[in-house]
Amino acid sequence: MAASHSADAGFVRFEAVEKTYDGINLVVKSLNLSIGRGEFLTMLGPSGSGKTTTLMMLAGFESATSGEIYLDGERINNIPPHKRGLGMVFQNYALFPHMSIAENIAFPLQVRHLGKAEIAERVRKALDMVQMSGLDARKPAQLSGGQQQRIALARALVFEPKLLLMDEPLGALDKQLREHMQYEIKHLHERLGITIVYVTHDQSEALTMSDRIAVFNDGIIQQLAAPADLYEKPDNSFVAQFIGENNRIAGRVVSITNGKARIDAKGGTFDALAVKCTAGQSTSVSIRPERVSIDPVQADIVFDARIEEVIYLGDHIRIRVSVLGSDEFVVKTPNQNNQRKFNSGDTLRIGWAVEDGRALDA
Repeated sequence: MAASHSADAGFVRFEAVEKTYDGINLVVKSLNLSIGRGEFLTMLGPSGSGKTTTLMMLAGFESATSGEIYLDGERINNIPPHKRGLGMVFQNYALFPHMSIAENIAFPLQVRHLGKAEIAERVRKALDMVQMSGLDARKPAQLSGGQQQRIALARALVFEPKLLLMDEPLGALDKQLREHMQYEIKHLHERLGITIVYVTHDQSEALTMSDRIAVFNDGIIQQLAAPADLYEKPDNSFVAQFIGENNRIAGRVVSITNGKARIDAKGGTFDALAVKCTAGQSTSVSIRPERVSIDPVQADIVFDARIEEVIYLGDHIRIRVSVLGSDEFVVKTPNQNNQRKFNSGDTLRIGWAVEDGRALDA
């Protein structure tokens, strides 16, 4: 998918968009963002980061304080929500309780004054698409949460919108069903090729489904990248901490040579990639737990660490150690049958490659 949206990168465009509710505090700050036709873009961030406000401005439920929003080349700032041609799925499903499933799905088509025969055919196709055929006579209250969410999805897609907006749509589902629905939505997107803008605070959901992810914090996009780049190459400490599990080593940058920073930390000196740091300044070095090896044979950086805690997690073992001034440093190791025993208080030799440490803003 990622290759196709570059041909039409500006299908949705935010140009210098800002939003304030009180005239003083900006909830969204000078937002510039282009979303390609057919792209699945996720807005990810903590509560209050500006992601939902951005989605609501695109939907037309909130107006931008300043800046322009374009959809398919047309400025939509002053176009009311129902005339923007958008499908919308919310966390609470927003189904009409007194209507049957078929009537719920047919509603957007009736509003658009389609003929009865075409409505019936489109409703049938939409039910097939979300694997809910045969349940058209039921009321929403007779369905499970996952089934209701599928109906909300069918209703949002039935009129073939230009753009599908989804606001925390899986938030009310239990973990197993949520993961199942993530794959369903991803496959639906691949089949239909529709443009989807998705809002969540769940990073694994974002990593699973998206072509690209925009990480929001404090009204600003901190980084916009494909899932693998976001995880492997965070631009700053916020993104490194927010996406996946991350070890942080506090230190001072002694020098920078050929893109490598020499870091002076409590308990040792080591090298890391100089991503966003300045010589003479303090830094936070980000290292993913799965990039750290135990008893390394060939590692650039090796330290002795003291085991503080061992947690068995089935497919892997999570070991928390004290090293380089941090007692929250985590090592993940696969669980193999001949697994050696790790005990609190023991010393463990750990190591990693220079490029697996990223020296970022402190």
